[in-house]
Amino acid sequence: MSPSEMIRHRFSVEQYHQMIDAGIFAPDDRLELIHGELVKMSPINRRHAAGVDRLNLLLADRLNRRALHRIQNPITLADSEPQPDVAIVRWRDDFYLAGHPTPPDIYWVIEVADTTITYDRGVKVPLYLGAGIPEVWLVNLDEDCLEVYRQKEPQILRRGQSLTPIQFPEFVFGVDELLG
Repeated sequence: MSPSEMIRHRFSVEQYHQMIDAGIFAPDDRLELIHGELVKMSPINRRHAAGVDRLNLLLADRLNRRALHRIQNPITLADSEPQPDVAIVRWRDDFYLAGHPTPPDIYWVIEVADTTITYDRGVKVPLYLGAGIPEVWLVNLDEDCLEVYRQKEPQILRRGQSLTPIQFPEFVFGVDELLG
């Protein structure tokens, strides 16, 4: 059977949640729902983990309760529930207990990429932008740069440069501090 003849089953976000609640997946399964299909996520290597930890500390210091920054937690899109490395979302005192953030709640997302750069750039960035998330930062560890996507051609920023998020123009982030 060729790949085009393979039968695929698409799941809704609700069906995906039902499977999680029913315990169908093992606790250590690293899965995302992308366009209705279950996608196994890559293991996290040391370089990637260090990059996410650096962003966690930087954002905690900079945002200081003006927004939540969620680390590798799900966001809910129309037919997807990805787990971006960082999602900067509207502050809520219940920490989204009733449901994951949706596009109106999300200021921007950040993906840290080394081994997953092609997938992040080709699948996840368009997924986020297509859902209406206004800004996506791709921390490209292999090329030592920051790719910024804002509904138009990506902007490639190098060390020594800086940027401000659309929703928080008072904050300036240096590419050096984002890359480490």
